[in-house]
Amino acid sequence: MSGLLRSGLSLMVGWISPNLRVFLGSRQPTVWVAAVAVGIAAAIGAIVFRLAIAVFQLPWLGTMTEQVATAARAAPWWMVLLAPAAGGLVVGLFLEYLMPGKRAEVVADVIEARALPSHQLTLRIGLGSAFVSALSLGTGASAGREGPVVHLGASLAAALTRLLNLPMAARRTLLGCGVAAAISASFNAPIAGVLFAHEVILGHFSPTAFVPIVIASTVAAVISRGWFGDFPAFVVPQYQVTSYWEVPAFALLGLTCGLVAILFQFGLIGTDWVARRIPIPLIVRPVIGGLAIGAMALVFPEILGVGYEATDQALKHQLPLTLMLMLIVAKASATAITLASRFGGGIFSPSLYLGAMTGGAFGLIAASLFPDMASSHGLYAILGMGAVAGAVLGAPISTTLIVFELTGGYALSIALLLTVAIANGFNKAVHGRSFFHWQLESRGLFLSEGAHRRIVRNVRVSDFMRSLDNEEEPPPLESDDAPRLMVDDILEVALRRFDETGQPRLPVVSRTDPAKVTGWAHQIDALERFSKELVEANVEEHR
Repeated sequence: MSGLLRSGLSLMVGWISPNLRVFLGSRQPTVWVAAVAVGIAAAIGAIVFRLAIAVFQLPWLGTMTEQVATAARAAPWWMVLLAPAAGGLVVGLFLEYLMPGKRAEVVADVIEARALPSHQLTLRIGLGSAFVSALSLGTGASAGREGPVVHLGASLAAALTRLLNLPMAARRTLLGCGVAAAISASFNAPIAGVLFAHEVILGHFSPTAFVPIVIASTVAAVISRGWFGDFPAFVVPQYQVTSYWEVPAFALLGLTCGLVAILFQFGLIGTDWVARRIPIPLIVRPVIGGLAIGAMALVFPEILGVGYEATDQALKHQLPLTLMLMLIVAKASATAITLASRFGGGIFSPSLYLGAMTGGAFGLIAASLFPDMASSHGLYAILGMGAVAGAVLGAPISTTLIVFELTGGYALSIALLLTVAIANGFNKAVHGRSFFHWQLESRGLFLSEGAHRRIVRNVRVSDFMRSLDNEEEPPPLESDDAPRLMVDDILEVALRRFDETGQPRLPVVSRTDPAKVTGWAHQIDALERFSKELVEANVEEHR
């Protein structure tokens, strides 16, 4: 019997030991504890950020609440016109003299930091971006507050990972923790925060990352609920689907919302393209944009700031059809001008806003055509929120959960899933990517084509070349046309050059002095670097 017991214990130890070695070797206990700290920091950051918006809003609107449109109607017209421009002047000065990249960083930068270890989120830029965004939104710029909070949460997490000197996989996990905690605290949506971190930031579901991300999201939700209260961001009536004969209408709403999402992104991209080609000093750019937003707000004060007051009114069917249709155009235009003018802010809230207006207008039209069958247009507004936001963000699953947790409308699951899926599919067919990925691709970072494409386009020759020794004489190039690689060439170019020349190694030169060899690039080193990066990506995704 004792022999069997010893044998059983030996088998158990043999089974458990390698798992424990992997668990401890990847420093998971440290990551779990750090996730608590990240959750606390991100929640406090989200609370302070919202308070900062309210403080900047108080001098010109006289209120710290989210009733911005109501307060703007009561304010003097010149105040509404000039407040965004005054805020824009401070934003322009801050960007010009205090921000290294001359812009406030956004969610796309968090995705880039996850994909490229060389791109670090510094605490200085994170706090600076949060300040710019809070000032922008507090003085009337038309954008969202969730994107800046996500970046702030990720920046706080990145600072902690550098302090703890964690391995790269653990750093990416804690980056996801910061994002999940920020979404959880900002929206009071802990489940959606967990899924958003996996779907948008990590780009895959990681069993190892799941536990710390849940810990961070839960901690942030507890702190946020202790401060703001435990209730949804939008308190709406209990809507129900009147008849399953409405399913075709839900599908049509999905197509309509997909079209709105597509046009919204074209507007953002086109306005940014035009703004980059107009030679205006950076300090003046937000001032001009602020004047344009203020002029629009004289007619449509609902476009100012985050816009949750108007979104809430659409969900409670308190807006007429004509106004909702006009606000779709006005809010999309104001947001495009805001971001092109270098104001800080995100696109999450504007997407929810446009979706609510689109769904509400669609519901009113459906009710007029089929009065006995159509559900309340407030229900269609909820569906529209999820559909437009899911398509723009490229996050249909987490966006669906966010709408559930924002409104408490779990009874609408069938209609919401169908509407979001169709809108996302339509957007994918036309754009082929989310707005975040468009921002990254405009910087030369391609992530939507898979890990192998990302690796060959983002690894540089400098990452695997062998530099010449100090005492080694640089070899002469045979001719001006001799095969060579530039130090900043991407891995894809290097692999093709090796294949074209048939050479096992090629000299490496710099673009400033293309006649001087600074090192050698070996084909075997290039292939080893590619294989290592690919294996690490797949191991992290499935472990």
